[in-house]
Amino acid sequence: MDTQEFSFELPPHLIAQYPAPRREEARLCCLRPGCPPLHRSISLLPEHIRPGDVWVFNDTQVVKARLVGKKHKSGGRVELLVVEPLHEGLGLGEGLQRPTGSLVWRCLAKASKALRPGELLEVGGRLAEVQSREEEGFVTLRFEGGGGGEGDTLATLLEAYGHTPLPPYVRRASTPEDACRYQTVFAQSPGSIAAPTAGLHFSPALLKAMKAQGAQLAFIRLDVGLGTFLPVRTARVEAHRMHEENCSIPQETAQALQEARARGGRVVAVGTTVVRCLESFADEAGRVEAGSRRTDIFIFPGYRFRVVQALLTNFHLPNSTLLMLVAAFWGPRETLAAYREAVAQGYRFYSFGDAMLLEKTP
Repeated sequence: MDTQEFSFELPPHLIAQYPAPRREEARLCCLRPGCPPLHRSISLLPEHIRPGDVWVFNDTQVVKARLVGKKHKSGGRVELLVVEPLHEGLGLGEGLQRPTGSLVWRCLAKASKALRPGELLEVGGRLAEVQSREEEGFVTLRFEGGGGGEGDTLATLLEAYGHTPLPPYVRRASTPEDACRYQTVFAQSPGSIAAPTAGLHFSPALLKAMKAQGAQLAFIRLDVGLGTFLPVRTARVEAHRMHEENCSIPQETAQALQEARARGGRVVAVGTTVVRCLESFADEAGRVEAGSRRTDIFIFPGYRFRVVQALLTNFHLPNSTLLMLVAAFWGPRETLAAYREAVAQGYRFYSFGDAMLLEKTP
């Protein structure tokens, strides 16, 4: 399958730079097989709930993974996105909880001149040495400890000096409000370097209204990292390889899914990360067990879904793994037609944009 089959034209003014004034005021394009698109608001989601539905959310928390520092020698500005540790095979969520000492981390770096191995950086009062330089702007950095003993973690550095890691297509500086709006209201455990954006539309009031309509709310965790946001750079879709990410399913969620399956209820995934987590834990019969693991699942057209019957998701980047997952769920031709309709209707795209609800059954 050719990667360029997932391209589409998007006017730049439709790339959302700010969220809607209120979370549930984002627009919603509702799609069902054989029906014309229905253009609504996220606030009306409760009207799409059926008794017995289980709506599954990703409760990972975005960390302040963007750091601004300088070169120790020249003073030149350096921007870093702290991505993942490179020791003992740990993922971001696990690594953030470990005492730092001298820790080696992969970071995405932006500087006026490319960083060189051996170069020293000053970040939040600490030194970080460039260990190696990789392709696509990635570097390996060794951070020195902050002198805080066993309680000293890289998380303390990020919390004190880090900024909200807005995506690169949001072409503005981060604001204090972003720390709230680029975070779901149900976020629990730090671990992600990007938000599970479909969950950003939900306010406490909307969640309450959904439960009042008979929806059961359940939660999984997938820590959003390189596997989610790195673009597909191969000419053929099948040649792309996903990075591993941490994910987990609590026992209560596994039980809720089992009960929904027994009564014929729907499983509605709020976001592509939820889909990837659920499908990673499902057996051939669609049963989901509780547990934790690393996943590199790559879902593209031809995949047979085993758990999810409906999907709420934002509008995604061209040629991205997220768009390919949506195309696998809804059909490539149908998905691109929906995107053309969204452009024609002036929907706002990407992380701070609007959403679509794909319901496979009428």
